[in-house]
Amino acid sequence: MHAENAKASAGELPPLELLRSFEAAARRLSFTLAAGELHLTQSAVSRQIQQLEASLGVLLFERRHRALALTEAGGVLQRAVTDSLERLRDATARVRAGPAPRQVAITTTPGFASLWLIPRLAHFTGAHPQVDVRVSATLEVLDLERSRIDLAVRLMPISRGTGPALFEETVVPMCAPALAGSLRTLPDLAKLTLLTVDYPDHGEAPTADWAPWLKLMGLDDLRMKSTLRFTQYADAVAAAVAGQGVVIGRLPLLRELLREGRLVTPLGDGAASQRGYFVQASRRAAANRDAQDFAQWLRDEAEAAQRG
Repeated sequence: MHAENAKASAGELPPLELLRSFEAAARRLSFTLAAGELHLTQSAVSRQIQQLEASLGVLLFERRHRALALTEAGGVLQRAVTDSLERLRDATARVRAGPAPRQVAITTTPGFASLWLIPRLAHFTGAHPQVDVRVSATLEVLDLERSRIDLAVRLMPISRGTGPALFEETVVPMCAPALAGSLRTLPDLAKLTLLTVDYPDHGEAPTADWAPWLKLMGLDDLRMKSTLRFTQYADAVAAAVAGQGVVIGRLPLLRELLREGRLVTPLGDGAASQRGYFVQASRRAAANRDAQDFAQWLRDEAEAAQRG
């Protein structure tokens, strides 16, 4: 290119219409086909490419007989322009679609999600039909800011709980009514199958969910007839409902199963586990009115459940 060709100053972007013509020509490797796509004449596209090359001070195409090929510089620019135009199209589509959808993102344990939250969730969505609720049920403690999550409901020791408390947890052995006759006294436990949850990635013993109750009863060394282990608490509960053994019932998560008579507590009242469920909010939740409403709804539901 000759020195007299006007070059854009460093950092200055070429006009968008030149970049659109270049992208079409580079994709099709034809000024004629690009012109048809852009509803321009072939000579107009050719002049725009020449103008862009003059502005950049490099050749973008090798003009061959009846063919075009991108130069190395042309290939670099094509990748950047294609990506930028796609981003512009996506952003334009989102803007045209109207305001962003109203959404609340919450993370909690699989047990709390399946046994307590989800059965009640219709109460919130029915009152707030315009709000999308995203539930991430995992044992992993997610970083709320990095994961773009508004709220977390976490089971924590009472002494270390942070955020508003929903309720303290009580634990008690539960089984299906059909097994209740075989479980009248503490020694009867040794004749039944223990249903428990493994927490291999969380440094807890295989019977960690039973530990608070066993300690209170002085049964730290309890050995039952056999053991069925699960990776999810809800699966252990399902096995108990099916009459396959005894599970440590966590209240208030299983209160509805007791009320329905699908599980019973033959050994009487439970013991406080010294753990509770707490609501934690991310910084983004402060600007999300729907997240604040959801947090208040959680507290209201917990209070109603305690009264019930």
